[in-house]
Amino acid sequence: MITIENISKTFGDKTILNGISGTFEKGKTNLIIGASGTGKSVLLKCIVGLVTPDTGTVYYDSRNFTEADKEVKTEVRREIGMLFQGGALFDSKNVEENILFPLDILTTMPVSEKLDRVNFCLKRVGLENVNKKMPSEISGGMKKRVGIARAIVNNPNYLFCDEPNSGLDPQTSILIDELIQEITHEFNTTTVVVTHDMNSVMGIGEKIMFLYKGDKLWEGSSKNIMHSGVKQLDDFVFTNKVMKSLKEG
Repeated sequence: MITIENISKTFGDKTILNGISGTFEKGKTNLIIGASGTGKSVLLKCIVGLVTPDTGTVYYDSRNFTEADKEVKTEVRREIGMLFQGGALFDSKNVEENILFPLDILTTMPVSEKLDRVNFCLKRVGLENVNKKMPSEISGGMKKRVGIARAIVNNPNYLFCDEPNSGLDPQTSILIDELIQEITHEFNTTTVVVTHDMNSVMGIGEKIMFLYKGDKLWEGSSKNIMHSGVKQLDDFVFTNKVMKSLKEG
């Protein structure tokens, strides 16, 4: 489980996050949702340590990550898997080399064990025998699946996904969502997904945090999101559903 307490962040005179608190539960797909510019990605970066909050604390289980020394922060980072927006594969490395990268920098595994782990992860995301292909030779959906394989190759306790469906068609988006949820349940990870895709929210939103202009206005699940009673969330849900229907119609 990940717990955040009173996370605030400003850039210049603009408040991006205003005292955000909440929990992200183990073995569940925890979603951070909201319109563009609401602070979702900044909150994610605060949680993983890419941005230092002005106030507040992040706990990985019982470990105070915000105030931890270098040794503890390194320990936590070894337990994190990250799926970046767009996949963020190295163009100069083939699929196998991309997935090997975290193992090369975080472990002292023998090469044979690393390759076994790479092949296991590729099989888990439904991509076998693509080891030697370059990123330019595979589709956008395949790149996302390679990104997921790389994110789970070190068997993380915590999995972070930043807009995993960005740039994908609706059918592929559903496949990626289902894969993320399956992996979360299978490996009992604490998974945090940043998204504004209502299909993702309704499909895999086991726990949802809604941000609006830097404030947390609601927390719940996809089962009760339609009855939140929060006007800003109702507007967000309705706008997303209408716009998606128009786009696909």
